[in-house]
Amino acid sequence: MPSLEFENQLRVEGCRVVAGVDEAGRGPLAGPVSVAAVILPENFEHALLDDSKKLTEKRREALYEELTVAAEVTWHCVLISAEQVDALNILRATHLGMRLAVEGLARRPDGVLIDGRPVRDFPLRQLALVKGDQLSYSIAAASVIAKVTRDRVMLELAQAFPAYGFEVHKGYGTAQHLAALKKWGACRQHRRSFAPVAAVLDADDFQLRA
Repeated sequence: MPSLEFENQLRVEGCRVVAGVDEAGRGPLAGPVSVAAVILPENFEHALLDDSKKLTEKRREALYEELTVAAEVTWHCVLISAEQVDALNILRATHLGMRLAVEGLARRPDGVLIDGRPVRDFPLRQLALVKGDQLSYSIAAASVIAKVTRDRVMLELAQAFPAYGFEVHKGYGTAQHLAALKKWGACRQHRRSFAPVAAVLDADDFQLRA
């Protein structure tokens, strides 16, 4: 279960305000990458908050509503489009999202806990934690906000592009999604730099869907 151990570690090192950062949507073939940054109160504690991947959709939605309306929680979430992912590559696009999410916070943190590996040239003191969403409350909160935000976007895209089943697989490369790509080609929300989409782009009968 997450705790404030690493938030407190940064505070001992002189970082008074600590933010957690996490993303959702690095792996899908379509849709944006969602990146959230969250600053929690120093005495924060929650019996149910955990890595968003371990939570049911209903629990994630409830935690999202709780976190985003709490006056003592500072948060910001950004979306990096499929077009930006193709232009930058997925790693650079995710790192851009992390910087923008932190820069968008109403309070500037002194230190940041990042899920995964260190981010090169990050503008603030950072502590990168592999599986950080299982270790840190701040990162877990960011993971929930990023995930719910992205899932809601994919539901909207499902209405705009009903052929692909985005509401079911959220853009991941499932058998259903790959079959739809073969049948219909790609839409502008697909990441053209990802191999399964690139294969469709190379097809002689490819036609980009509006």
